[in-house]
Amino acid sequence: MKLPDIQSSHPEEQIPIEKVGIKNLRYPIKVLDRSKGYQETVGEFNLYVDLPSHFKGTHMSRFIEVLNEFKEEIHVKNINEILKRLKKKLSARAAHLEVYFPYFIEKKAPVTGIPSLMEYQAFMLASLFPRKFDLILGVKVPVMTLCPCSKSISQYGAHNQRGIVSVAVRSRGFIWLEELIEIAEESASSPVYPLLKRPDEKYVTERAYENPKFVEDVVRGVSIKLLQRKEIYWFTVEAENMESIHGHNAYACIHYPFRDYSSESSISM
Repeated sequence: MKLPDIQSSHPEEQIPIEKVGIKNLRYPIKVLDRSKGYQETVGEFNLYVDLPSHFKGTHMSRFIEVLNEFKEEIHVKNINEILKRLKKKLSARAAHLEVYFPYFIEKKAPVTGIPSLMEYQAFMLASLFPRKFDLILGVKVPVMTLCPCSKSISQYGAHNQRGIVSVAVRSRGFIWLEELIEIAEESASSPVYPLLKRPDEKYVTERAYENPKFVEDVVRGVSIKLLQRKEIYWFTVEAENMESIHGHNAYACIHYPFRDYSSESSISM
């Protein structure tokens, strides 16, 4: 029995749709690992294509079929091929892939050298248009910051807290996730470690005290390091502190290329 293809029928309102597809699909993947070659993890996928005005709907099952074709071989070097297959499979002009995944790095405690695994949240956002392929690589990095103001005005001690530094880049060349993580950690008061013994804790506490940072200092520090990488031509850096003595979080953000406000007219009330 031949079943009707309702998705390919004409809709009553013939308006094109920019993105249609599936969200929150969990799927095993391999990602490039600087020290091991590859790392196995689980990605959460959002997959979309454009839909012309004369189609009622898209075929959701075909998104899964394309991922099944690549199985676990899904990484930054073949995302372009995955998008090409999506476009062909769904007769689309544009295809989009978003994948978010935990990424683990073995970190050694700063004094005792005890190794343990540190988790970071990474993501890849890719789009393929008729004449353009676009890829954003990013990671969220937990860090420690110590308040310069608190240190300056207090006779002893200073409040400190955990923060999250988010870095997303567009690049003309290959960038390791580890490189973005290192840049974020170097720009904070101290990295965060999964395991600390007492000598390590003493070292981290004292290092942070000697290296106070506002969220503004953190995003500026990350930006300076990214600007030194000639292959990176676009980036967004965000820092958010879960403040320990305030009822709110502290936040700062930098986009590059920098926005020029001088040409924008002001609105008088």
